[in-house]
Amino acid sequence: MTQPEVWLVRHGETEWSRDGRHTSRTDLPLTARGEAEARALAPALGGVRFDLVLASPRVRAADTAVLAGYPEAETDADLTEWDYGEYEGLTTPTIRQSAPGWELWTHPTPGGETGEHVAARADRIIARVLAEAPERALLVSHGHFLRALAARWVGRPPRFGRHLLLGTATLSILGWERDNRTLARWNAPAIGSGVEGGPP
Repeated sequence: MTQPEVWLVRHGETEWSRDGRHTSRTDLPLTARGEAEARALAPALGGVRFDLVLASPRVRAADTAVLAGYPEAETDADLTEWDYGEYEGLTTPTIRQSAPGWELWTHPTPGGETGEHVAARADRIIARVLAEAPERALLVSHGHFLRALAARWVGRPPRFGRHLLLGTATLSILGWERDNRTLARWNAPAIGSGVEGGPP
C-alpha cells in the first residue's frame, strides 16, 4: 500500500467566512484579503511535486487553487463543504436562538447533511488519494469538510473535527508514522509555517 502525504489547503477569506456565517452551497468569491491569502500560498507550494491536485468546485476553492499556482486543479464534488441546509448563511449564535446549544458536529442540520454523509464523502476522497497519488496529493477545500476529512484519515468520526481549528488559506499535512496515519502538520500559515519548499 502506498503512503502518500496529503496536503490540505482551506480556501481564502470570503465575506461570510470573515463574518462567521455558515457557507456551503452559496458560491461566494474571495475577498481582496482572501485573494492575497491565496497568493501567499504559492511560495510554500511551488517547490513541491504533487501526483494529484483536486479542488472543490465552489469558486472560492477553485480560485484559491488558481492563485496558489494550480490552475490545472481537477474539481471533485466530494470536496464541497458540509451542506448546512436551512442554516446556510447563518451564524452559530443566530442558530442557537432557535436551537439552544446547537453545534454542527453533534446536532442535526435541517435539510442538510449528517456527519455520516460527510464521512462517506471524505472516505471516497481518501480512497482516491491512496489509489492515484503514490507520493503526494494536494486538496483545496473548505473548513468543516477538511476537519472531517482529517478525522477520517486518523480513523475517527467526523465529530473529532471539532478539536481541529482551521483558518482560511492555511496549510495542513496528513502523513504517516510507519503504518499509522497521522496529522503531521495542522493549521499552519503559508508564510513562516516551516513547510515552505517541501515536505517535513
